[in-house]
Amino acid sequence: MRDLSVWIERHARRTPDAVALRFEGRMITYADLDVRTQGLAAWLCARGVGGGDRVALLSTNNPDYLALLFACARLGAMLVPLNWRLAPAEIGQILDDAEPGLFLAERDFAASTGGRGAVWLDELDAGGGEAPCNGSPEAPVLLVYTSGTTGRAKGAVLTQQALAWNAVNSQHMHDMTSRDRVLTFLPMFHVGGLNIQTLPALALGAEVVLRRRFDPGDALDAIARERPTLSLVVPAVMKAMIEHPRWTDCDLSSLRMVGAGSSIVPVDLIRAFHARGLPVAQVYGATETGPIAIYQTLADAMANEGSTGQPALHCEARLEDGEILIKGPNVATGYWRNDAATRESFVDGWFRTGDLGRVDANGNWWVVERKKDMIISGGENVYPAEIEAALSEIVGVADCAVVAAPDARWGEVPVAFVVVRPGAALDEAALRGHLEGRLARFKWPKAFVFRGELPRNAMGKVQRFALRAQAREGRE
Repeated sequence: MRDLSVWIERHARRTPDAVALRFEGRMITYADLDVRTQGLAAWLCARGVGGGDRVALLSTNNPDYLALLFACARLGAMLVPLNWRLAPAEIGQILDDAEPGLFLAERDFAASTGGRGAVWLDELDAGGGEAPCNGSPEAPVLLVYTSGTTGRAKGAVLTQQALAWNAVNSQHMHDMTSRDRVLTFLPMFHVGGLNIQTLPALALGAEVVLRRRFDPGDALDAIARERPTLSLVVPAVMKAMIEHPRWTDCDLSSLRMVGAGSSIVPVDLIRAFHARGLPVAQVYGATETGPIAIYQTLADAMANEGSTGQPALHCEARLEDGEILIKGPNVATGYWRNDAATRESFVDGWFRTGDLGRVDANGNWWVVERKKDMIISGGENVYPAEIEAALSEIVGVADCAVVAAPDARWGEVPVAFVVVRPGAALDEAALRGHLEGRLARFKWPKAFVFRGELPRNAMGKVQRFALRAQAREGRE
């Protein structure tokens, strides 16, 4: 492999008229995408971007997002995708850490740029020119900042070969071919939206239906109208789709399966999809693993609801004191300019995920809990996911999360944050009554905090560090 842009270049040569991207009524062929990639590479080069330089991008999903990634790959530069849901100060922290030579942004996010001198995407003039091919498999190409569920984000460095091996793992997981049509609505500033299906599809010369952002009605319309064969969801997206009025009668028959991940996927959501005849294949990983590390295939998706499958085709996984460790060519080389964090998380070629897991007799892996989320109360291990699953069974509970709070007697105790559906009459007594006989008493939350919503990041993950801070304040 020369660099990742060779994927587009060679598809353009072999099948120039094949559609690479469908976007807002436009059909962008592989020949079109190749021309745009080369033009953007020349534009970047003319502005001094070269090997090892960073190009920050603050944008919703659009074709230039992908063309810029391939252009950076050609030059040996790194794309730094920015989460447009972050506050200006948070974006500023990432820019200070990454020190990009160029900052590109959509005008809609002008207020988020903090006056950092962004170049607006609609002003890109990439009409032509030549750019050198300085990329290589070993060259870093993505600097992706972790989603920040545990605090301040760190930049994971992913090389071109890491993305290539991740694509091979994805293609095996999905049994993906050039005849597939992938629907992408998850944000590509996250490795899930970018790397689980989108890049692997383009590597094969398949077609991607690209949406700027997720909306449940738009997603269901796109499934019915564009007839994708594959798509990717997260629990918050699944919930929004299931609760949409068109869920029960939307034609989902073109999809042979959907991938699901980013956090532990509640079994009730999986079963709701399975009830519509749509298999849900779970995928497990992290920003630092590209992200694909463990997954289900279509063959075992329906049979093992709740399992995350088996190690990826080109990946190793093992348990150490219950923690999941991952090794493979898809794993990041470390954290950008953070040697201490790199030494802590990357040990002898293994990435320490911080997740607790187990493996059953058939070799299927199950994610139990984040290691840092586990609560040790009076010497007993308490898993928030187990409590959350019990609370989620209650009619009227729209959302919930359980975190640890300090306790003078027990060391720490569980505290539940609960969102009640509008019109539902639920109080603490009703919640405790539901837990009676379902969970041992030591697992019961010592306090229930009712909220209108839970803090979540862009991928729908609960920001437990924020809830832990609130829980501490409530018990000190």
